[in-house]
Amino acid sequence: MSTPYPFTAVVGMADLRLGLLLNAVSPAIGGVLVRGEKGTAKSTAVRALAALMPRLAVVPGCRFSCDPAAPDPACPDGPHAAEAGSGAVGGETRPARMVELPVGASEDRLVGALDIERALAEGVKAFEPGLLADAHRGVLYVDEVNLLHDHLVDLLLDAAAMGASYVEREGVSVRHASRFLLVGTMNPEEGELRPQLLDRFGLTVEVAASRETEERVEVVRRRLAYDADPAGFAARWTEQESELRERIATARALLPEVRLGDGALRQIAATCAAFEVDGMRADIVMARTATALAAWAGRTDVLEEDVRRAALLALPHRRRRNPFDAPGLDEDKLDEVLEENGAGDAPDPDDDPPNPQGPSDGPDGPGDGPDGGGPDRGPGGVPPQDDASAPTDAPADSPAGPPGDTSGEEGAGPEPSVPQQGSGPGEGRPAPATEPFKARTLSVPGLGEGAAGRRSRARTAQGRTTGARRPHGALGKLHLAATVRAAAPHQRARGRHGAGLRLRRDDLREAVREGRESNLVLFVVDASGSMAARQRMSAVKGAVLSLLLDAYQRRDKVGMVTFRRSGAEVVLPPTSSVDAAAARLEALPTGGRTPLAEGLLTARDVLRVERMRDPARRPLLVTVTDGRATGGVEPVPRARRAARLLAAEGTASVVVDCESGPVRLGLAAELARDLGGPAVTLEELRADTVSALVKDVRRVA
Repeated sequence: MSTPYPFTAVVGMADLRLGLLLNAVSPAIGGVLVRGEKGTAKSTAVRALAALMPRLAVVPGCRFSCDPAAPDPACPDGPHAAEAGSGAVGGETRPARMVELPVGASEDRLVGALDIERALAEGVKAFEPGLLADAHRGVLYVDEVNLLHDHLVDLLLDAAAMGASYVEREGVSVRHASRFLLVGTMNPEEGELRPQLLDRFGLTVEVAASRETEERVEVVRRRLAYDADPAGFAARWTEQESELRERIATARALLPEVRLGDGALRQIAATCAAFEVDGMRADIVMARTATALAAWAGRTDVLEEDVRRAALLALPHRRRRNPFDAPGLDEDKLDEVLEENGAGDAPDPDDDPPNPQGPSDGPDGPGDGPDGGGPDRGPGGVPPQDDASAPTDAPADSPAGPPGDTSGEEGAGPEPSVPQQGSGPGEGRPAPATEPFKARTLSVPGLGEGAAGRRSRARTAQGRTTGARRPHGALGKLHLAATVRAAAPHQRARGRHGAGLRLRRDDLREAVREGRESNLVLFVVDASGSMAARQRMSAVKGAVLSLLLDAYQRRDKVGMVTFRRSGAEVVLPPTSSVDAAAARLEALPTGGRTPLAEGLLTARDVLRVERMRDPARRPLLVTVTDGRATGGVEPVPRARRAARLLAAEGTASVVVDCESGPVRLGLAAELARDLGGPAVTLEELRADTVSALVKDVRRVA
């Protein structure tokens, strides 16, 4: 096992370290979601946390890590107390586990699986624990949680909320305890989590690479030193790691004594009400976080500064209402609410003075960072931290205010550059989009086998059962009736006597299910001069934004190609981040000729590459144009040949006709016929009728 990078050697990133440490002190907070750009050492910091967790006393041989002092009475490996002959159970100690959930994990790998063959043949509950059992009383880490299938995220968060995992299969039921520190990391550029899933994470922190030269130098220096000698590098931080581990244990012991007074509770409730967060989970998480902050600072009373810091950690992601909203919190409004609702309960003057290294100084106490007091700060603080896994730190150019503020962050990633606009006809600043509207479902015909989603019909692991088949590889969902029918004719030949069923591997049948898949929706948008009238382009952007909103809700990948002047540009390669698509659409300029053929051919190249990357994901091409072709040599014939080429490759298409005025040339309808799909006017699209037309889209062989 490789030596993990020391937590205390991570540079900066005070919010990230504080969020992780608070959950280590109080796992009831509900975990932390770490949002940030790639290469910001999110994974390194999380993996380093496991080494700081206190050692666990466990029942020997228990696959579910039961606590000897309070074993789970429903543990599948129990009852442990009865085995010991008394109420006490002997135990052993081991380090807390850090379990990673891969993005491609199956449901059985997450929750565990029953040995169906033994259950049917022998009538025994042969249960193989999953990752939720392995993570009990430890850390469960999900990298790229936004790319995890929705039903797995639901199972994961349900277990985190209930502290238990339930497996129900074909009449056999297993339940076991599953309490863990949940940590998820994600890059918003690759797609957002649904708001209801965001709400299930207790805290969220934003991370970004430092823009300070010296900090970046220190990151690289430490990383190179670690790569050259991991064990030696970690040994130099042993004392600091031990101090931090002791501080976590001390804060855990102090936590039950922390008093959350009525004044602090009133501030918490008023803050959640003022920011209009849904439900009561935010209030509870804020209360637990403020209590943990006080314990971390060595106090037994919750102060206003604890409430404020708790709000900055617990509320930003709960303010995300619409898919294109960036998480954030108005700090001025937060300060006004706290001031209006009075100060929190003041500590008794006879009590010990508050620890000066309180939460306002971050997890490391005063002077944290490269300008702090060095690695040997004393037992109350944590040495300055540098990330060694990637050049990361708290962003130097982030908005002013305490760590945790995300009001200036954009979930859609870096702001796209706007191409230089000329002075020709139709040139001007990008037109704003009109308000989006609700669109009906666009779907690709036929039956696919792509990733689970909510758009087109497909064979999936979830959905209604439509038949049975022999399993390919590991058995998935058992089709019980089909299995019994397959085994029944052979019972006499197999010497069956009594009620037991003689079952063999060849008898097993798995269910064939039909559900919905996600698709690749590729937009080809005409940004030429003929589209440059601000009113028309605003309407076009509003229509595309509406379809993007639909794609977000149906868990699709999206991409965008635009064409203007003399060529086409892939402004957004296929991605799961509809936020990024919306940002690039908003900044889209217009003007110049209409190279329609280049736009279609560029789209064909994008689809060709995506078919090689993900052959199971079926595409839907949405071309937004008035049908004119004025750029290049023989523009109209070339555009028609490009359209027929796409149709011949079986690409499902729809054309949104943006032509306006009393006299229409019908060029978009001709393009749609060449593409083998329907055409719908912009007015009809805004009337929510395009989706019904797309359902009738046909493939052209």
